[in-house]
Amino acid sequence: MSGDHDHAHDAEPRARFVYDEWMESTGVPIHTGYFISDLRTVDLGWWEQRRCNTAFVQLEGQEGVSETRITEIPPGATLPAYKIGIDEIVYVLMGNGSTLVTDGNDHQDAFEWSTRAMFLVPANTTRRYRNLGNEPVRLVHYTYLPLALSVVADPAFFLDNPYQLPARHAEGTATDPYSAAVTFDGGQGYRWINGQRGDGVPYWYGRLFPDMSAWDDFEDNDERGIGSKSVRLQFAGTDMSAHMSIFEPRTYKKGHRHGPGRAIFIPGGEGYSVMWPEGGEKVVIRWHEGSMFVPPNRWFHQHFNLGEKPGRYLAIHPPIQLHGYSEKAVNKTDQIEYHAEDPEIRELFEKELAERGLTSLMGDDLYAARTREGSVG
Repeated sequence: MSGDHDHAHDAEPRARFVYDEWMESTGVPIHTGYFISDLRTVDLGWWEQRRCNTAFVQLEGQEGVSETRITEIPPGATLPAYKIGIDEIVYVLMGNGSTLVTDGNDHQDAFEWSTRAMFLVPANTTRRYRNLGNEPVRLVHYTYLPLALSVVADPAFFLDNPYQLPARHAEGTATDPYSAAVTFDGGQGYRWINGQRGDGVPYWYGRLFPDMSAWDDFEDNDERGIGSKSVRLQFAGTDMSAHMSIFEPRTYKKGHRHGPGRAIFIPGGEGYSVMWPEGGEKVVIRWHEGSMFVPPNRWFHQHFNLGEKPGRYLAIHPPIQLHGYSEKAVNKTDQIEYHAEDPEIRELFEKELAERGLTSLMGDDLYAARTREGSVG
């Protein structure tokens, strides 16, 4: 084709994710590895574009899938508003404040939050964060921006796009999107692996979840471990979801695995988790409130409660297409029953407890039979 030039062939093959290149271009700290001991104390750096101190967290298992970013707001300060073209989940690590969300059509939603709250800000809305207290606020943001930039390789498309949401329906037809989240007992409309435990599972639905350490309406989930309970969460108007699990003191859950990008935060409790690729070396992660880790793709992982109070963890999910389970969420491929686990798992747990003057509440029968259910005690 004389006179025409194919610019696509000018570019060298891309060796890195677009998101990684953009993230580095901001010049702020990037924390990597397998876990963060305490997001409330990690080093931050000034991000001129957002006019705040911030840091990115990109752990093993997140690359190319999910983003986590920390924002700090000084006492009494209000950060400049910004808009992004994808949904954003925010978990409050510490402090209290407010958020103003506007859609470009003269509609706005304002709500307040405090430590351990979690909320969603929808795509293509403008958000402004304010610190209402006398101490610094720290927020952690979770998005699918790395995946989005693998589809449209232009950060400005998502971070500087003038697209405006359509006007809302007639006045009075919509409820307050930031009112207290509600529970759907029968699982109606739940997107995340619904139906694998029957007709549907109860879940928590909304955009604002006021205190992830206070929720106490859990469903029994013994298939994941003795005394385990869980609640599933669906964010209103999006495909984004999460779940939170709680398990008893001096017990631990069964080893299991799934897909990448699932960020785990600790709202309360003290313990550790073990992660390992099949046949590979184990990584031990010690956690408490403020900790974060991400099990890499298809790595087994197992959670252990060393405290005197129930342990609690919050897992924010990647898109359902990346859930990474086999046909069923609990099966011989993706879950290790107590009787089949490496004996070193139990030995380490009992050793850790002994160093604290405690003993395990895991009954011997849990390890002895394939079909029997053990009891705590």
